[in-house]
Amino acid sequence: MLRKGLLLLTLAAVGLVGCNQHSTSPTQLKENVIAAGEIGSRLPEFSVKDLQGNDISSADLRGKVLLVDFWATWCQPCEREMPGYQKLVDRYGSRGFAVVGLKFDTMKDLEDPILFAKKIGVRYPLAVATDDLKQKFGGIEGLPTTMLYDRRGILRQKVIGFEYTNIIESELQPLL
Repeated sequence: MLRKGLLLLTLAAVGLVGCNQHSTSPTQLKENVIAAGEIGSRLPEFSVKDLQGNDISSADLRGKVLLVDFWATWCQPCEREMPGYQKLVDRYGSRGFAVVGLKFDTMKDLEDPILFAKKIGVRYPLAVATDDLKQKFGGIEGLPTTMLYDRRGILRQKVIGFEYTNIIESELQPLL
């Protein structure tokens, strides 16, 4: 009896699936399937002020290969990996590569973020990642989180946790 009830419920659900159909282009379907922050998703629209007071926006970064790095002053793996990203900007910036660091503010900074960046040799733009901005990137599960977007703004690589610069560089080179 239970099996027969489940079968009828399943058939009813399958029958209802077709009741609310509307035409969807392949592009719309593709965008609806890939959630923000997942490989293949698009760079979200955003505009923030960096820690120096300069504007940073997704519009300004269009056409560039972009690495977005979520970090914090209290994150030791972040401190280890950020100088490597600066070296990549130094090496490939003239070829259209950019890095933006988005700082977590969920815990108190261990030191002034501007002094922190200066101490480790980071000169690329750094801004605070508000909760809204984190959500635009699909939510951040851990630090560091590195997202590499191609020139069309498509997410091609996502790493949660520390990654060696040479691995990121090998992913970056074909996108240039």
